[in-house]
Amino acid sequence: MPLTDHNFLDENTVDRIFYGRIAIKKAASFVFFTKNGIVKNLLHSLKYKNQEQIGGFFGDWYGAHLKKEMGLGKIDVVIPVPLHPKKLKKRGYNQVALFAQKIAEAIGAEYRDDLLLKTLNTKTQTKKDRLLRWENSKEAFQVNPMAKVHFGHVLLVDDVITTGATIESCAKALLLLKPKDISVLSMAVVP
Repeated sequence: MPLTDHNFLDENTVDRIFYGRIAIKKAASFVFFTKNGIVKNLLHSLKYKNQEQIGGFFGDWYGAHLKKEMGLGKIDVVIPVPLHPKKLKKRGYNQVALFAQKIAEAIGAEYRDDLLLKTLNTKTQTKKDRLLRWENSKEAFQVNPMAKVHFGHVLLVDDVITTGATIESCAKALLLLKPKDISVLSMAVVP
């Protein structure tokens, strides 16, 4: 398994994706996603072949690591990047939800999948370049208008970070909740 060795203490390549774009306290990914690797096959099975338990496996594994590492600091809430309701209905589950739930459980944080909404039903971004990903994501997320809560430190969780456009859009929306800090974790990152 191509582990990244990212932690929440040292600067890494995922941190650098967001420099100058959005105020992210710390970012990290669990594994590297390559075009022809095991991670691609696992995440493809997770998203498209009804293998939701893969997210739980990754969450248990990386959650145990985070519990020991302590570099993340106190996280108040873990929020998965949401799916559009139509895509959620079609797939039957959010591919990042179980991973995020297991991370929240391991670090003793609250899990909330009701605070952030995906309002635009965009097609998969896997074949799009950096500019198209950014354009498709920039207005795709909003805070649930029923959410009148404030948190200290939010951990925003996604499956794969390529350009960071999705995370940037989600973080901009979450800033309306006035969290003290936003950190980012993904299952995988494209090197």
